[in-house]
Amino acid sequence: MNILIKIIISSLAVFLTAWLLPGAHITDYLDAIWVAIVLALLNGFLKPLLVILTIPITIFTLGLFLLVINAGIIMMGSYMVDGFYVDGFWWALLFSLVLSVITSIMESLGGKKKEVRG
Repeated sequence: MNILIKIIISSLAVFLTAWLLPGAHITDYLDAIWVAIVLALLNGFLKPLLVILTIPITIFTLGLFLLVINAGIIMMGSYMVDGFYVDGFWWALLFSLVLSVITSIMESLGGKKKEVRG
């Protein structure tokens, strides 16, 4: 159930981010759900591999190359989901930054329930 809530939050964040940025376009909420799923899969499987392969350039750029990796993943997601379009690298970079902020805000608003142990 927890994964379903994360997908819903991510898809809302994708939809809101695409609405805010003129360089990112999404056709409907169903496509936002697909984008959230595709980005979750790409971030889970492809991003760790890319991070490991680019350790030297990441160290040389003091970690800024990770932003390039994030933008590349957004652009891959744009190619994989038909109803989601990003107008270029810089819009993908901005999309990834805004998406991170909006997702963090939405997750913090949800809060965490305290577990009662006894």
